[in-house]
Amino acid sequence: MRYRTLGGTGIEVSIQALGTMMLGTVGNPDHDDCIRIVHAALDQGINFVDTADMYSAGESEEIVGKALKGRRDDVVLATKVHFPLDDDNTRNRRGNSRRWIIQEVENSLRRLDTDWIDLYQIHRPDHTTEIEETLWALTDLVSQGKIRAFGTSTFPAEQIVEAYHVSERRGYGKFRTEQPPYSMLSRGIERSLLPTARRLNMGVLTWSPLAWGFLSGKFRKDQPIDLTTGRASLAPHRFDPTLPVNAAKYDAVEKLVEVAEDNGLSLPELALAFVTTHPAVTSVINGPRTMEQLDGLLKAVDRTLDDATLDRIDEIVPPGTNIYDSNGAWPDPALIPTALRRPLDDR
Repeated sequence: MRYRTLGGTGIEVSIQALGTMMLGTVGNPDHDDCIRIVHAALDQGINFVDTADMYSAGESEEIVGKALKGRRDDVVLATKVHFPLDDDNTRNRRGNSRRWIIQEVENSLRRLDTDWIDLYQIHRPDHTTEIEETLWALTDLVSQGKIRAFGTSTFPAEQIVEAYHVSERRGYGKFRTEQPPYSMLSRGIERSLLPTARRLNMGVLTWSPLAWGFLSGKFRKDQPIDLTTGRASLAPHRFDPTLPVNAAKYDAVEKLVEVAEDNGLSLPELALAFVTTHPAVTSVINGPRTMEQLDGLLKAVDRTLDDATLDRIDEIVPPGTNIYDSNGAWPDPALIPTALRRPLDDR
């Protein structure tokens, strides 16, 4: 396993982080099996575990808490706050307000069965909350010892820069990390986000390196598609080959399979190696649902790509471009509802 320093925190983390979104009801409901997956990851050198309060409505955090008993001191533990856990009870139980952050961090600490969280991340931007309010709350939590550092997830570069200047001006702690989607099929963050993160010395832990499973090798052009299991069952429209955006993905996958085979790699190995090759990326989050998937992902930890291979990938998906909207499952809150894009007089 290789390790890198997480931005300016001084914390060393494995080049792959164990993502736990699929541990729990949404993916794998067998707690004992999930715990075995966590232990196997730790045994193979992963020291970075990423979860979120919303994953299976808190169940994922509970599983992680059970799995880390006796091993907590050796693990860099990250979780997130923003989304509601109960769709029927969301008023003041979501977003990035001081009120919700202070309340929900206690819930996460309880579910994780720990006294502290190493990295507490704001899961998405919140247009209803001033960034000063959020930074104030997070800075206080660091002072109280409940979290060690804090970061963002899927924030645009301009909001990260804004937060940086607010922290400088007000004397608050800074966002130390960003967690964006990044894959060979979705490279938009190469334009401004990754350069911004490097300039601000932020750690970057990326999610969806397999592009919602499109780079797993499971979904191929002109082959039968099982939409009843795994990620495909969560969003079947993402895999419908009759949709033009999906057809473009299937075409690109076939070309990327050739690149992988010419390098003696599986498609997932190529996908993870590609992400970790970028100098701004600290760690890539894998998201296994089964032990078999974990074993396959871990094969990529020592893989590196030469310039010729990267050039071939660039020809298939040019740098800084997206074949699909990698964050389509959670549209930009600044654009929802549509009324937010209309002048007040037109409402």
